[in-house]
Amino acid sequence: MADNKISDIYILASKPSVIPVPGDKLIEEFIGKLNTGTDTVSVAHMIAPPGWGEPEQKPGFDEITIMIKGKMQIETDEETLVLNAGETILIKKNNRVRYSNPYDESSEYWAVCIPAFTPETANREQE
Repeated sequence: MADNKISDIYILASKPSVIPVPGDKLIEEFIGKLNTGTDTVSVAHMIAPPGWGEPEQKPGFDEITIMIKGKMQIETDEETLVLNAGETILIKKNNRVRYSNPYDESSEYWAVCIPAFTPETANREQE
C-alpha cells in the first residue's frame, strides 16, 4: 500500500499487490482488500499460463472478466463457455464456476469483483 495514494476523494493505485496462487497464474490486485483496503470492489490484472486451471468455486461476489489476449474456458452448471479476447462476461455471485486455460497460449484478462475478492469469499473447492 506504500506506493498508493488514498484520500477521502480517490484511491490512486500506482503499484499492485501480487496475490499468490498455485499453478503459476499471476494475479496483480490494483484495487481491493489487499492492496488498498477496499471492501466494495476489487480490480485485478491476471495472466494464466497454458494448461492452468483452478478448482470449482461458488464465490460470494459478482465477477466481471474482461479478456485482453488469448481465451479462457468457463464452466458453469448450465454450460461450458469459451471467452475470447475482446469479450466480457459477468458471472453472478453464489453460482458454481470453474475457470481454466486449456489452450496453447497464455490468457490475459482483468477481473472486477463486487464486493471485493477475498480467498474466503471465493469459496474454492479443495482439489
